[in-house]
Amino acid sequence: MAQKTIQLQPMERGFHLITDRVQAAVSEMGGEGAGLLHVHILHTSAALTLNENASRDVLHDFAEWFDRSIPDGAAYFQHTDEGPDDMSAHIKSSLLGSSVTIPIRGKNLVLGTWQGIYLCEFRNRARSRSIVLTVIRC
Repeated sequence: MAQKTIQLQPMERGFHLITDRVQAAVSEMGGEGAGLLHVHILHTSAALTLNENASRDVLHDFAEWFDRSIPDGAAYFQHTDEGPDDMSAHIKSSLLGSSVTIPIRGKNLVLGTWQGIYLCEFRNRARSRSIVLTVIRC
């Protein structure tokens, strides 16, 4: 088993492809044979998801759906300690989840042709994000 934490610079609100960054870190971790990569974000107001990476329209549509379905500053939110995007970010994060698991072969992620890993940033003024990569080999 190998583990590494990567820091991502603050990103604007939205969905950001991080596949290349994760792939580079897995390559640096070395190893051979088949295994699994567990990718986990250490924050409760952002999420990770695995989805289509070919069309920019997907990113736009994700953002539109989430923002319309779970609006910032809803009158019924009690937890607003960090502003109107606080509770809505936590709900969105819970819906998508804090981790994804991906097969690996050697030093490479095994993804479908149109699959990519996304950091889903739900805060308007986010800080850097920490992501833990854990590789488990068979």
